[in-house]
Amino acid sequence: MSYVDGFVVPVPKAKLADYTKLARKAEKVFREHGAIDYREWVADDVSPGKTTSFPRSVKLKPDEIVVFSYIVYKSRKQRDRVMAKAMQDPRLDMDHATMPFDTKRMFFGGFKKLV
Repeated sequence: MSYVDGFVVPVPKAKLADYTKLARKAEKVFREHGAIDYREWVADDVSPGKTTSFPRSVKLKPDEIVVFSYIVYKSRKQRDRVMAKAMQDPRLDMDHATMPFDTKRMFFGGFKKLV
């Protein structure tokens, strides 16, 4: 059985290179601490929608783009261990003030396998 953390992030287009650099570093850190897979995807076909959508979910601004990410683990227990280690890893500067996106509009959650 596997476990997945999913993330949706509004990234300023002007800071996409900075975000990509952070994502590459995060991938290395999470995998070294035990994550099975780590992926980051930039929006290509996400309409604003009338009621809800990826852009609406993060209150996307005209100069931003949506990034969807996920990290795969063996289990929830393993995810908790990996996440704790990754968040303490000095290679990841998790200071909200220096992040290349608005962390207040990001959303995320853990998911157990259904199908």
